[in-house]
Amino acid sequence: MSGVGIDIGNENCVIAAVKQGGVDVLLNDESERETPAVVCFGEKQRFLGSAGAASAMMHPKSAISQVKRLIGRRFADPDVQNELKMLPVETSESVDGGILIHLEYSKESHAFTPVQIVAMLFAHLKTIAEKKFGATVSDCVIGVPSYFTILQRQAYLNAAEIVGLKPLRLIHDCTATALSYGVYKSDFGSEAPVYVAFVDIGHCDTQVCIAAFQAGQMKILSHAYDMSLGGRDFDEVLFSHFAAKFKEQYNIEVYSNDRACRRLHVACEKLKKILSANLEADFSVECLMDEKDVKGYIKREEFENLASGLLERISVPCKKALADAALTVEKISSVELVGSGSRIPAITRILSSLFKRELSRRLNASECVARGCALQCAMLSPVFLVKEYEVQDAIPFSIGLSSDGKAIRAGLHGGVLFPKGQPIPSVKILTFEYSDLLHLEAFYVNPDELPPGAYPKICCFTIGPFHGSHASKAIIEVQVQLNLHGIIGIESVTLVEDRVDDLGTTDDSHSNSETVNIAPVSETMENASDDSINKKFEASRHSADGTRKDKANRRLHVPVTENIYGAMTKAEILEAQEKELQLADQDRATELIKDNKNLLESYIYETRSKIFSTYLSFSSEHERKDVSRGLKETEEWLYDDGGDETVDAYSAKLKDLKQLVDPIEYRYKDREARPQATRDLLSCIVEYRMSADSLPPQDKELVINECNKAEQWLREMRQQQDLYPKNSDPVLISIDIQSKTEELNSVCQKVLKSNGSPIPRDEGTDKQNTP
Repeated sequence: MSGVGIDIGNENCVIAAVKQGGVDVLLNDESERETPAVVCFGEKQRFLGSAGAASAMMHPKSAISQVKRLIGRRFADPDVQNELKMLPVETSESVDGGILIHLEYSKESHAFTPVQIVAMLFAHLKTIAEKKFGATVSDCVIGVPSYFTILQRQAYLNAAEIVGLKPLRLIHDCTATALSYGVYKSDFGSEAPVYVAFVDIGHCDTQVCIAAFQAGQMKILSHAYDMSLGGRDFDEVLFSHFAAKFKEQYNIEVYSNDRACRRLHVACEKLKKILSANLEADFSVECLMDEKDVKGYIKREEFENLASGLLERISVPCKKALADAALTVEKISSVELVGSGSRIPAITRILSSLFKRELSRRLNASECVARGCALQCAMLSPVFLVKEYEVQDAIPFSIGLSSDGKAIRAGLHGGVLFPKGQPIPSVKILTFEYSDLLHLEAFYVNPDELPPGAYPKICCFTIGPFHGSHASKAIIEVQVQLNLHGIIGIESVTLVEDRVDDLGTTDDSHSNSETVNIAPVSETMENASDDSINKKFEASRHSADGTRKDKANRRLHVPVTENIYGAMTKAEILEAQEKELQLADQDRATELIKDNKNLLESYIYETRSKIFSTYLSFSSEHERKDVSRGLKETEEWLYDDGGDETVDAYSAKLKDLKQLVDPIEYRYKDREARPQATRDLLSCIVEYRMSADSLPPQDKELVINECNKAEQWLREMRQQQDLYPKNSDPVLISIDIQSKTEELNSVCQKVLKSNGSPIPRDEGTDKQNTP
């Protein structure tokens, strides 16, 4: 098992895996199903997930959360600036216009990108999965919001690559939710599709999709979103209300204190959850700031009035999704409501009124995305055998292509290469006339479809240069792919020379493929009609009988250089991988030091309690004084000079203490083990004496003699041992008794086997268990 589904939320992360019988959500080290999406930098190590959330209270100025809102975005974006105000750390603009997060860690200044922070969360989830499976985890499917641009999607892939994950697919959150809903439904027919709306109100955003289900397949018809409407916005309404109220009532400025802000945010989040189940709620925070305790009270009606502006926006993406899918509300069979922010009663009322039906909550609101990702991973991975189920997603943006700065329009509808709603994956083959060097650039055709602040240009491709002499009538076939991640790329480029050979019509193996003939980019050809251009190319490439005339006596594959604007370069990824390895090694080293320090500390406390109780009769007064002195000296060192030492230093101190305590502990443990060893030997003697009655006289005498010798040895040694006090080293030890038992078994069993006599059951068992 190596495939997992990962949902990196703005507040929490969930990781799931497919097992026999269904999908399991993996528990973290605290046995929780959700892991906080927090990275906190302590003095010497990082704290990730639950540990990061716990450490954030102690290190509020080095705790990074909600980084999902920053990845793949530009520093100058006004919305990003609002997000950065919530971060307690210093930030700046990188050379390429991205975001840098600055902090002090391990007495050094560090600058991290959001991609590196997300990679740390991926690494933590990967560790959780590997602990669960006891094997390396690489294959995964990761959920992303539908409004993520190609740059943001590439940033997720880079973050996964940094920590050794291999994403098989980036899947939209609502698509993953729809998959986890539809794959188990058996009541879908193969004729008329069943339309279901999925509304996901998360911590920071709202996403809606309309899906069409049929037997064995699902198709996403539309995506819509509001990337600034989520549960945290309702928390912020309560926070602003009580911050103003406390300023008036208690004369405290909450905004001026990071720790007070964090504590009040936590209290407001809890208050919102209480109001979801009650008509009114109150709360209190002890020593919020300036050593003042505060109390608050609010009714649900008042809360809804404060949040009325947010509630009015809930229906907007739902209406847009319906319009893009060309469906009316009456055609929707079910509305599934999920997401951590979906539990507010006012939201349920608004959506019920919009869709004219009761909302369904069949799916786990917080886990459905991770479960859908895990199912998709199992379907794509060769490791699993799952039933056939087709998942057809759609791109939420229109993508165009330009050559040398001029949009390519010939052969394309409105100049759009991949229109909004284009199935994922898709392939289109473009044909260009020969050029020494071809420059193509992908861009978003309609900026209104993009999130605010998104850069309209996507990436550029450089095809060539072409080496050698090529005929003037050669053509260039470019296979452009919209892959499973929703990222545009050039899959292959082929140079077809001008000699004509009759070949069969090519069969493109890709789904959703299309061939488009493109004129050379010039003023005259750009103004020509699409029909005339297509006729020109079709006439030159096809014969009368319908077979393709491939213009080549050979087909040359051409190199392509790709550059996604704002994405990490290969060198930057390698550098980030090295830095992550260094940080992970430092974390492990620091954790090892802490473990050894804690081991020494616990040994001191345990030994101190035992030396005058459990070990009292097994130690002399001189030994107890030496041990007590050693414990005291080590404890003083531990809390003074030894508070920050190496692993070797703690191990050496523990070794010194054990040299004093081990002889005492040995006497105690051997005293406890000796009676059982004695009973085992006496039991063997009795059994072999009984078995000897059926043996020939000579063999009987041999067995009886061996039993007598063992019994006499035991009697004499016990008599000697009784002469010594408990606090002296024993002359009869349990290991010697066990050796004597094994010796007796060896001799007697050999005799019994040679005569075909049955071996006593206990002895046979003992022999099998003896290494």
